[in-house]
Amino acid sequence: MTINEIIKKGIYELKKDEIEEPALKIRMLISSILNKPKEFVMAHGEYILNEEDEKEILKKIEELKNYIPIQYVIKNQEFMKLNFYVNENVLIPRSDTEILVEEIINTFRDRKVKILDLCTGSGCIAVSLKKYMPNAKVYGSDISKEALEIAKINAKNNNTEVKFISSDIFNNINDKDFDIIVSNPPYIKTQVINTLEKEVQKEPILALDGGNDGLFFYKKIIKEAYEYLSKDGMLFLEIGYDQKQELLDIIKDDNRYQFIESKKDLGNNDRIIVIRKG
Repeated sequence: MTINEIIKKGIYELKKDEIEEPALKIRMLISSILNKPKEFVMAHGEYILNEEDEKEILKKIEELKNYIPIQYVIKNQEFMKLNFYVNENVLIPRSDTEILVEEIINTFRDRKVKILDLCTGSGCIAVSLKKYMPNAKVYGSDISKEALEIAKINAKNNNTEVKFISSDIFNNINDKDFDIIVSNPPYIKTQVINTLEKEVQKEPILALDGGNDGLFFYKKIIKEAYEYLSKDGMLFLEIGYDQKQELLDIIKDDNRYQFIESKKDLGNNDRIIVIRKG
């Protein structure tokens, strides 16, 4: 079978099950199996697949038909121009989160700062910050031991040194005086999770469920972070598209922080909030 033939077959199979973006996913799959860039797949439609590769691609198409995200199927997701190993134990890094990382880099680029990434998951935030801010000392924490193993793999694969800690938010964090605490915590309302796209529901519930109001982790982080921040230390939070005002109310009621700014993502949704220890 040629590349073009298996693309055609794959698209047909995925469309039957109403899988979104079938052409894109099939090409990503073929690129991964052949270990070739996507440009090769696009330009070499008449390339004849060997039997082993053909069999593997067809097997992975079945996984896609079961709503397994393509990133879990190929075990990879690009983030901040870096490659991250991912599986079902971690949330798939999203491009929206790059706005959070870029804001920290732009604010502190060449400074020697100490950073804590709470709910680190795949380590995409912590590893990216260390990669682009080599003078920073970076820590990443997560309650999931499986996620931490993935994060360690990603730190090693990207030649970065990040200290990972098994901790439920601040419970096992012994260091203090962090210049930056950053987090993309679970923020989906519990009752909303079963209404999400089927592929999203394949991601770990632990990384999605933000409690009944979606604000459980924000309240905990904002309450406890103050004791772990240095003088004038800053807290960077990714938020849900409809949570800005609720977060601003929580910050105002706390009365220990100064609101710095909020920023929108590429879809013009509120995506991050930045506050400073007052």
